[in-house]
Amino acid sequence: MAGNNGSGASEKKSSESLTDLPIFSAENTQSNLKVIYYSRTFMSIIGGVISGILGFTGLYGFIFYFVIMAITSVGLVAKAKFSIHSYFDGWNRIMLDGITGGLMSFVLFWTYPFLPLTCFSSA
Repeated sequence: MAGNNGSGASEKKSSESLTDLPIFSAENTQSNLKVIYYSRTFMSIIGGVISGILGFTGLYGFIFYFVIMAITSVGLVAKAKFSIHSYFDGWNRIMLDGITGGLMSFVLFWTYPFLPLTCFSSA
């Protein structure tokens, strides 16, 4: 087996092995997930209002939503300095988390500005 190389070498090996393991803080990870959720909700609301004002209907509105979510995902990745695994446990958290919840907000704010335009435009 291995001989005794002194305490300095074993101390160095143990400190290197500790930095190799990914360590996540539950509070920090939860805070990062809240930021993703709030960012997606905010962008869904803004995208819904813009989509309603521009008069997108049907499939075009949903395509616009997914484009907004793709831009949001790229912005979040850029904010994390393209080092996703330092802040999250995987790519799916930053790319997919909160998309369905944001869709409900998008549809609500998509139809709200669009309704007055359709009701009063025929008069």
